[in-house]
Amino acid sequence: MDITDFYDTFFEEAEELLADMERYLLELDVDEPDSEQLNAIFRAAHSIKGGAGTFGFDALQKTTHLFENLLDHTRKGELRLRRDIVDTFLETKDMLSDQLDAYRNGDEPDQEAFERICQTLQRLALEEIGQDLESGAPVASTPQPVAKSEPEPEALVEQGAASGSDLRVVALLNVGEKDRQLLVEELGQLGEVIAQEGDEACYEVTLSSSVSNDDIEAVMCFIIDTDQIKIRGADTGGAPQVAAPTAVPEVEEPQAAPAQAPVQAAVEPDPSASSAASVKTDSAKPDSGKPAKAKAKAKGGGESTSIRVSVDKVDQIINLVGELIITQSMLDQTVSEMDNVANSALQNGMSLLQRNARDLQESVMSIRMIPMDFVFSRFPRVVRETAAKLGKEIELVTEGESTELDKSLTERIIDPLTHLVRNSLDHGIEPPDVRQTAGKPRTGKLVLSAKHQGGNIIIEVIDDGAGLNRDRLLAKARENGLPVSDAMSDDEVWQLIFAPGFSTAKEVTDVSGRGVGMDVVKRNIQGMGGHVQIMSRPGEGTTIRIVLPLTLAILDGMSIKVGNEMFILPLSAVLESLQPSREDLYAMAGDDVVLKVRDEYLPVVAVHEALDVPKAKTELTETIAVIVQGEGRRYALLVDDLVGQQQVVVKNLETNYRKVPGVSAATILGDGSVALILDITGLHRLSREKKEKRRPERKPALEALTDKELET
Repeated sequence: MDITDFYDTFFEEAEELLADMERYLLELDVDEPDSEQLNAIFRAAHSIKGGAGTFGFDALQKTTHLFENLLDHTRKGELRLRRDIVDTFLETKDMLSDQLDAYRNGDEPDQEAFERICQTLQRLALEEIGQDLESGAPVASTPQPVAKSEPEPEALVEQGAASGSDLRVVALLNVGEKDRQLLVEELGQLGEVIAQEGDEACYEVTLSSSVSNDDIEAVMCFIIDTDQIKIRGADTGGAPQVAAPTAVPEVEEPQAAPAQAPVQAAVEPDPSASSAASVKTDSAKPDSGKPAKAKAKAKGGGESTSIRVSVDKVDQIINLVGELIITQSMLDQTVSEMDNVANSALQNGMSLLQRNARDLQESVMSIRMIPMDFVFSRFPRVVRETAAKLGKEIELVTEGESTELDKSLTERIIDPLTHLVRNSLDHGIEPPDVRQTAGKPRTGKLVLSAKHQGGNIIIEVIDDGAGLNRDRLLAKARENGLPVSDAMSDDEVWQLIFAPGFSTAKEVTDVSGRGVGMDVVKRNIQGMGGHVQIMSRPGEGTTIRIVLPLTLAILDGMSIKVGNEMFILPLSAVLESLQPSREDLYAMAGDDVVLKVRDEYLPVVAVHEALDVPKAKTELTETIAVIVQGEGRRYALLVDDLVGQQQVVVKNLETNYRKVPGVSAATILGDGSVALILDITGLHRLSREKKEKRRPERKPALEALTDKELET
């Protein structure tokens, strides 16, 4: 068996464990840390260490081993947490991520960085607990007295145990040699293995350790089923007892011996057990131990019903479903031209096929949908570190984490959203003293929210800061040479922050101020078929709204006809359609035309002019005006006919052909022909560019006047 076949599974699970570790570290209350969170962080490090050792990733194993030992002291209360210690733990997590990426790419981790993080952890252990982490030996503590009548294995009495350690016997029942060796090795990490003997039916390990019985269970549950672990002794509270073997006779405990009764555990390997699903409460909370264990079982049971599938395989299925829908459309169009009476059975069959194809498409598409928590979980760390650099106090609130978005979009939205969050922290939320002077709480509030709206997902970055300053933005725009005027609406002024090189920062910092990034944010979001809106009120805060389609693979569209050409409009962008009348059309400067719709004047975009479509209707009153919305603005598109609504499979035109202005993608219709999917904003921009080119060059009027005429 080639062990490298399991690399991908380990990398994925380790990445998930590191994400959980970071989340728990950020949630920790340094004054009163939650023991369950500390245990979860410890188990994550322990699981990664075990996998790294199995696959021979030495640097990763060594780092997690040191980190695990330090976490063990922390959860026992021997290392008192502070903010700088949590920062060191987060730095260690980052180093583990870097090492994991290096091994994933077939490289060796940075040796200098590896040595540096090891020295950091060792120094922290020496300064805080006065102990070296390499040995893994527990800190000495005062042993608790026990009743004289408790039995003790003779071997333990003879060899003794480390000060502060409890002596116990762990019985491994029905465990094969390979798993038995692994279990013994893991138990050795928790203390000193003094003796071991037996066979597969019952193999007994004599252990000297100060860890609790719950910790022993926690270690074993990574390999075997926790339901088959039975322990008695130091802190089991009357758990079922297993008789000690005859090879280790029981003797009466001497008066001076501090050791407690032997602990025996019956275990059995379970290949379906998941290490990531093991959750256990600290032994200091006996009331909550059983509920936590039940919760862990429920989680493990849920994971056993799921599988890991490569994204490439899912994409291949989606492409095949898309081709199926195209084929179904072709058949549907052919059947529609037949006699309905003579072919009623065929018509019914096609209707059933259409419904099944749509259900299949929706089911397959749901596989690619993942919750926004995948995105939002990255930002507590970003907010924490950025706020620390800026000297600000920030409270992060996330809403709608369960809202689902296409996986490809979630990966592409992370960078733009990160820039928007950092921008809000730097430019939006004021320093604590300024907020207090303005009558606000010293702690600023940043909200990340996600929700569905129609066929789109709305992602908002909301802060309660000072808001945007209209006059300051206009002044900066004029300074940069941008064409602005005082008559611009607030929405148009707010959009100025997305201009290339635009920044209102007074000085450049490592957070912002260079005027790069916001234009890239807008461009990337437009590349995903979305747009950005900004709402701001001075002194109250700013809301930046990102509107994205739920998926880029399949689209609900409206078919329109211009001349002899068929085009597709995204249905989510279509608001209404109407027949324009002469009295509602107004000519503007040059050859621009606007359409009045309920006291709102909308720019008119003739599709046939923008895309040079021949044989189209040119009389405005004979066309149909489709009111659409793009990037927060509304336009009136003039088309010849509305054909109908249909679901289309989106094909990337730029990949298969080239970038076409005014067109976002293409699709294949039922008759096999190709139809272009229109880009609303790009179409308006293209229309304006063509109008500018058609206008004749005009000389300034003053140049043709004589001096006498000028005086007049």
